[in-house]
Amino acid sequence: MPSGNVPPMNRDDMLGRLRTETTPWDVLVIGGGATGLGCALDAAARGLRTALVERGDFAHGTSSRSTKLAHGGVRYLRAGQFSLVAQSLRERERLRRNAAGIVHPAPFVVPAYRFYERAFYGAGLLLYGLLSPAGDETRVLSRADTIARLPGLHRDGLRGGVLYHDGQFDDARLALALARSAARHGAAVVNHVCVDGIARSGARVSGVIAHDVETGAAFEIGARVVINAAGIGVDAVRRMDDPAATAMVRTSRGTHIVLDESFSPGGTAILVPNTEDGRVLFVIPWRGRLLVGTTDTPSNVTNDEPVAAGDDVDYLLRHAARYLATAPQPADIRSVYAGLRPLLAGSGSTASLRRDHRVVVSPGGLVTITGGKWTTYRLMAEHAVDRACAVARLSAPASTTPRLALDIPPENAARDPLEARAMAETDDGGGTDAALDAFVRDAVRNDMARTIEDVLARRSRALLLDARGAARLAPRVAAVLAREFGRDNDWQREQIREFEKTAARYLPPHADQ
Repeated sequence: MPSGNVPPMNRDDMLGRLRTETTPWDVLVIGGGATGLGCALDAAARGLRTALVERGDFAHGTSSRSTKLAHGGVRYLRAGQFSLVAQSLRERERLRRNAAGIVHPAPFVVPAYRFYERAFYGAGLLLYGLLSPAGDETRVLSRADTIARLPGLHRDGLRGGVLYHDGQFDDARLALALARSAARHGAAVVNHVCVDGIARSGARVSGVIAHDVETGAAFEIGARVVINAAGIGVDAVRRMDDPAATAMVRTSRGTHIVLDESFSPGGTAILVPNTEDGRVLFVIPWRGRLLVGTTDTPSNVTNDEPVAAGDDVDYLLRHAARYLATAPQPADIRSVYAGLRPLLAGSGSTASLRRDHRVVVSPGGLVTITGGKWTTYRLMAEHAVDRACAVARLSAPASTTPRLALDIPPENAARDPLEARAMAETDDGGGTDAALDAFVRDAVRNDMARTIEDVLARRSRALLLDARGAARLAPRVAAVLAREFGRDNDWQREQIREFEKTAARYLPPHADQ
């Protein structure tokens, strides 16, 4: 939570600025995920008057449901996409430098079970390291060294492995750092504000019509240029501007399961380089658990609440069982989460689609940015703001974000109290907890949390680490929120009901809820 020199974000103040400002903003961004927040920071850091609205919470959708990797994309080497890998690795190094409190190096091992795999994967990963500005170490491991790093690995037929390094991060925490950084540079960034339509001045886009989700109050936000960074919703926003706009995005569902860390202790991640559908698979230590993911399943869902399918969960369990000495069972799953990737539309399977990004401008001047991935959010934002400045003829310097350090408050020691409580085997559900209450209060007062889900899914990562444990904490969190907002018992009960429905989506299909 914010402390020291990191300024708080106050939603009432920010919303007031949006509703009362009469002079059009230079740049208005739609979407508070990685790309939208990156656009807001890039524009504000150039000295442009900038606003951002997000219909849910910051990073509510895919941007908080990633594999938690800042990486170049090992699998793109196999497809010969060397420029994309090199570009992503450059951005990874910028992330390590600019968000050093959130993004950090992590060791990975590719286990080898066939005689040729150590040489084959070693050569590929050596190239991966050479493409990185950091020149990361790549090393071929003996069988004994591989087991020492991965004591939970399936050993039958194991010949050794290849060690390499990549970046790991907390996606929701990085998104909040972007929001805080944009706010520090003067941007008004507001969550839980929904865009209902595009405002026009003649034939040109001149802003948006929006409403506050909490109160229902509608208002217009004027802007010299609007950037559409709505993730899987970019086509819906484009059709507010032009009902005949053709689709730019195909969606792909990426699912992860969360297991106890005991299935693969030692602190080293596993990369499975070639699964049955041609994807790579990761088994990654993260915040005291293991993340196993991800899938790449075409999806027609267009909202931010995709539900993991049983086939996806079975796929992850099946592949994990091939590499872990103890095969995880459905009952071992602590949480399941799924996100939707906005991929550039094209032919072939979603797994084969490139992870490039694209910026387009409509005849009315709406600037849309889509595609890409978390690691390249900064570059995507730079390109989008460059185009926006050209469209609106804004005088602004070049992007300053390549070397702009983000506002990152110190993380609570070891683990926040909500995560620790959720991951405990039991909780009596009664009494008070001063540290827990203080955490929730800070989330409200300094980080714009408005709902139980905002707190337990993104300010804390309790929901992703243990869905049942997070559900047990809902009444405690609701009570603190009610005191902060002056709400009654009916409001608390409704909040708890909504969160229980959310938590149920994070349980494996057919689980005993």
